[in-house]
Amino acid sequence: MPIKKKSKIKNQKSKIEIKSKKAKVAKRNSLIVDVYDLKGKVVEKIELPKEVFGAKINNQLMAQAVRVYLANQRKGTVSTKTRGEVKGSTRKIYRQKGTGRARHGSIRAPIFVGGGVVFGPKPRDYSLNLPKKMKRAALTSALSEKLKAGEVKVVKGLEAISPKTKAMVSVLEKLGLNTKNKNILLILSETQDNIKRAARNIRGVEIDLVNQLNTYEVLRSKALLLMKQSIETIRKSAQG
Repeated sequence: MPIKKKSKIKNQKSKIEIKSKKAKVAKRNSLIVDVYDLKGKVVEKIELPKEVFGAKINNQLMAQAVRVYLANQRKGTVSTKTRGEVKGSTRKIYRQKGTGRARHGSIRAPIFVGGGVVFGPKPRDYSLNLPKKMKRAALTSALSEKLKAGEVKVVKGLEAISPKTKAMVSVLEKLGLNTKNKNILLILSETQDNIKRAARNIRGVEIDLVNQLNTYEVLRSKALLLMKQSIETIRKSAQG
């Protein structure tokens, strides 16, 4: 085969590879996702709101939001007693001189068993503040990252599920969500008792309302399961 033909074939192959790579990237960055029914079949497609799932990913802001959230979970109620707070006599335990031992004035000193604690923890407030706009930006950044990683699924008809664990396990299996290896975050637009009762005993499944979503819960989950109704609620909450 002539050299020119070989080079043409190579160029054609390289162009096809570039096109396929571009197509894969475009598909990954697309905001159009499949909507599944309870049997795991695709029933329609839906476009997710760009301002929520197409936001610029800010890793530093997400890290800050996670740090603030975890700090706010700390109760700060731990407390130790100083030598002035522990029980014990105030008399001098033995005379100052002539015993051959070190000089001591109190049995409540920190070096004695049952004595006070030096520089021990005291009740304090660990809470931190994060402006609302930063919280919102961190959350949209986390949701956008999850979509980019292909960890977002939208389900339709979940509100009609029977309030039994068996029913929810069946739905998750048909959707290809394995609770043994994944933490699944089920996002609801409003409180629905039948869904909560169906999912509450499944290890690895957590339920959260749209207005209670936070960056930490989104990032620690390995899969987001969105009800179709909750998408509009997420869009409205993102707009403030």
